[in-house]
Amino acid sequence: MTVPLVAGVLVADDHRLMRDGLRLMLDAAPDLRVVAEAADGVEAVTAARAATVDLAILDVSMPRRTGLHAAREILAHRPGLPILMLSMHEDDQYFFQALRIGAAGYVLKSAADRDLLDACRSALRGEPFLYPPAVRALLREHLAAVAAGERDDAEVLTPREQEVVKLVAEAHTNEQIAAALTISVRTVERHRENVLAKLGMRDRVELTRYAIRRGLVEP
Repeated sequence: MTVPLVAGVLVADDHRLMRDGLRLMLDAAPDLRVVAEAADGVEAVTAARAATVDLAILDVSMPRRTGLHAAREILAHRPGLPILMLSMHEDDQYFFQALRIGAAGYVLKSAADRDLLDACRSALRGEPFLYPPAVRALLREHLAAVAAGERDDAEVLTPREQEVVKLVAEAHTNEQIAAALTISVRTVERHRENVLAKLGMRDRVELTRYAIRRGLVEP
């Protein structure tokens, strides 16, 4: 793939200080330039549609829509756009969810100063970036879980159901969720019922705990 001389980068993170730090790092590189910022997943989806964006860096955990959900939606509109997931979580569930969605790589915030520029350049070349050295351990854990036949709850829920869980955990009412997702209140109720049945849970409290464990919302 053709790599632009100076790639336009979208940075999406709900912490302003983090965005400012990433901007300083990226703008200091001769081949990268931050051209858009977003404070949540919905803003990220909108910003990524701009023609000036050649690469998107998305925080895994953001309000309104997680980085993983935003990445899925962005790739539906711009299939060739390289996306890097940025996370504080050194956890295989986020890593493998990112790969399944189609992200080009996964960078830990704790190692961003070391890895991010290399990850950006790899993604722009069409090459995956797997952060060292944790990837070997993550792959071993994942393969062991698959061999043991363990169920991945993230695969049990549909993308829409995961969106509903996130909004429920953020204390939105059924009416607010319906408006945010452009669906009926009855459809929201049906999604909630399905999620509770699939996960064997009873109420919003258990869903909120689940959402925190899965990185859909921040504690």
